[in-house]
Formats: sequence, C-alpha cells, structure tokens
Amino acid sequence: MGLFGNAGDREDMAKVDTAWLRMERPTNLMMITGVMMFDTPLELDDLKQLLRERLLAYRRFRQKAVDTPAGAWWAHDEDFDLDWHVRLTALPGKAGKPELQRLVSQLASTPLDHSKPLWQFHLVERYGGGSALITRIHHCYADGIALVQVMLSLTDISAKPKKEEALHESWLKDDGQRVTERFFGPAIKQFDRAMAMGHKLLEKGVDLYKDPAAAAQLVHETQAIAQELAHAVSLSDDPPTVLKGPLGVSKRCAWAEPLDLDEVKAVSRAFCCTVNDVLLASACGALRAHLLEAGEDIDGLSIRATVPVNLRPREHARKLGNHFGLVFLDLPVGLDSPAERLCAVARNMDELKHSKQAMVAYGLLGALGMAPPGVQQGALEMLSRKASLVATNVPGPQQPLYLAGARIGEMMFWVPQTGGIGLGVSILSYNNEVHFGLIADSRRLPDPDAVIARFRLEFEKLLYIALMGDWDAPLDEAAGDCVLAGSAAKGG
Repeated sequence: MGLFGNAGDREDMAKVDTAWLRMERPTNLMMITGVMMFDTPLELDDLKQLLRERLLAYRRFRQKAVDTPAGAWWAHDEDFDLDWHVRLTALPGKAGKPELQRLVSQLASTPLDHSKPLWQFHLVERYGGGSALITRIHHCYADGIALVQVMLSLTDISAKPKKEEALHESWLKDDGQRVTERFFGPAIKQFDRAMAMGHKLLEKGVDLYKDPAAAAQLVHETQAIAQELAHAVSLSDDPPTVLKGPLGVSKRCAWAEPLDLDEVKAVSRAFCCTVNDVLLASACGALRAHLLEAGEDIDGLSIRATVPVNLRPREHARKLGNHFGLVFLDLPVGLDSPAERLCAVARNMDELKHSKQAMVAYGLLGALGMAPPGVQQGALEMLSRKASLVATNVPGPQQPLYLAGARIGEMMFWVPQTGGIGLGVSILSYNNEVHFGLIADSRRLPDPDAVIARFRLEFEKLLYIALMGDWDAPLDEAAGDCVLAGSAAKGG
C-alpha cells in the first residue's frame, strides 16, 4: 500500500470541497464548530454507541482528506479509532458559561489532525444540570446546512424513542418539512453553467483582479451572470475599521441568551420583511454600537458581510459536500435609526435574492478548487478584503430534541471565516427560540461577550417600535420603502 492508500480506495473530492480544504490557514481554520447544551447528563458510552450507529453510517466520516499537487481525494482510514474522535473533558472552576466559552474558543483555535478523518466530538461531562457536547468538523466534509442535517440525524423526539419515532428517519415528515422548505427553497437551475464559467475563466487565464470586464466578454451567452461576476470582483475593499486588520491564531467564541421566535416573527410582520432581515438588522445595530464605542467615525458607513446562500437541490438534502454560494450584504452601521437600518437591510437582501451573485461565487469556488495554490491564495485574499464578517442563519426544528437520551436545551454553531475576515455571526433557531453566536479573532475583537450582549438590546428596540407604532414622519417614509422592498419575501 502506498503512502496515500491504494488507488482503488480513493474517491475524488469535489472541486468545491477541495477549495475549502485548501483554504485552511493558521489564522483561519476551516472548521465548523458547534456546541450543544443538555438539560440532563449525556453518557460517554451512549454517545459512542449512537455515533457508531448513525454518524458512521455516513461512509465519509471514516475517510480522511488527502491533498496533493496532483489533486485531492477521500481515502478510507485503515487505522480508524472512534476513541480518537470522541474525547471526554471537564471544565475548571465553577464549570459555568465563561468556562465553556473558553473551552469552545480554544478548540475553535486548534487545528484538526489531517492524518485522520477531520472531525471530533468533545463531551463535557458536567455543565449546568447536564452536559455539553462540542463538535468540530472540517468544512471540506460539508456545508453548514448539510452538517445541521447530520447532527439532526443523531437526535430523537423523545428520550427513549420507539423505532418508528426516530427523528433521523421521520423528522422531515413533520416540523422538519417546514424547515426543509426554508433550507432548499426555490430550485437553482444554473449550477453547471456557473461551474463551467468559473473553469473557463481559469483556462483562459483571466486576471480577475485587474480586468473584471474580460470576464463578461468570456460569457457573453450568460450576460446576467457575467455582470454579477464583474460586479463581485470589482467591489471596493471594505472600509478600514477595528474589525479589519491583521489576524492572529486565537479565536474567541460567545453566545447570547436566546430570543423568543414568536417575538421575532411579530417584528417581521410589523415591518413586512423577513425574520432573517430582523435578525441581521439586530446584528448590524450591535456592531454599530461596538464601532461607536471603539471611537470609529461611522457616519454614513456601511460594512459588508458575506452571507452563505443554499444552492443544494432538494433531492440532495441529506447528502454531504458543499452546495452553497456567497453574496455580499451591505450592513448600514452608519444609520442611527433602528427602523431605517432594518429597512435598508431588507432592501439590500431583496436585491441579492434577485441576483445571481450566489451562483457566481459557487462557480468560482469550484474553479479555485482546480487552480494552482498561488491563484487560490490571491483570489481568497482579494475576496476577503471586500467584507468584514461572515453572517449565517440556519433554521432548525421548532420542537425539543434528544441525543442519546439527553434533552438538548440550547445549541449554537460557528462557520469559519476565510482569508483576512476575522468575525463571524451565527444565527440558529431551535424549539421556538433564536440563538445568536459570535466568533472573532482575538486581535480584532478580544471580548465578543460585550458585542453579543447588544444583540438583544438592538432587537428590543425594533420590538418596541413594532408594538408601539413609534414612528415619526421620517420613519414613516422609511417604513413604506421597507414594505415595498420586503413584500416579495413577506412571511419570513
């Protein structure tokens, strides 16, 4: 057997997955990190048995990622040992939220061992009245949407389910069906064209950094996509703030007390926009407050967030791999009025929904998966200069779940940032609550708790306006614009 296994054991890695594998840097590890907090204790033996039965049913999790100049592939790990991937740990001191956040931060800053399958579970035996489980999975295995599906496949709808009640078999039929509708929304029909466009650009040696107009000439048969490409690569760099700058190797993770989902929906109805608009506007307000406190001049300022957009066909709902594009969302941190910020976010999101920006990004990621390292690095740096943060929102089931008999009280996850981006905002809804998470490079934001605490305050401003009808004349006009912008996505 050779260094990388027999050729017959190999399975070629998809080009987009290869791109995520090769994006890893010491300053930005390409891991999706998650934490579940349980109301009751989770036993180590029960967890291992569950993983044997359900997680390892996915062949991919017994495979390691092999990357060489000749290409990347999946290879069966002949020395697979579940004990390496499932670790038992304990928190020091009071074993409370600060200690758990510190441990999650340390693990989010620690690379996975590339000689083994790139995933680990860390069971914290005692946390609160139960346990906590920290999960780390490399992004090359799957995107956040798919990994939420994987984690849901480990859960049940009762502590001791009957076989026919197993959530990993039946959840799509009930509450999960509504979740899936939001996951896999409208069908996307131009993946192949987007991928072909990206490959053609590389084959022709187009210099995307200096001549975006040349991209449009190469794909004259798809003018709208060509225009999106030219727009994406010609975007100005995001303005310099305390959120932009050199990165270190240490990450800081934090999460907020959850919001009531019904209250979030009430605000979205009042403003005639989506739940996602409301949550992103709340994050925008929290970042505004932080920038003001840091002494930044933010009058009229906007910063960009890269927002993952699911492009996974419905029939691939439960398959691994990466099937998403990215869009650049302007966050108007320079607007003082919470209502005006929400309206601006709703307008910006509505424009992006009607663009092909996500498909263009998907095609470029596939192309970068085949590109030489120098091209990959240059393109990554170019794209990361155009945004200050990553923002992602994943809807989960609105019912309590159990994992190996232990009830899940709260859960949160963080997606990796790429290139020089040092901040990530994660939003996850579960059991009629909305959970906010923040991951930050310690050089850019050493105390994310101070920012995450503002999310609720900013949301409560919008809730007050929605409930009290506290609109003055200028806001009335803004609200009208917001209604028009959000009408296509009403109902969130």
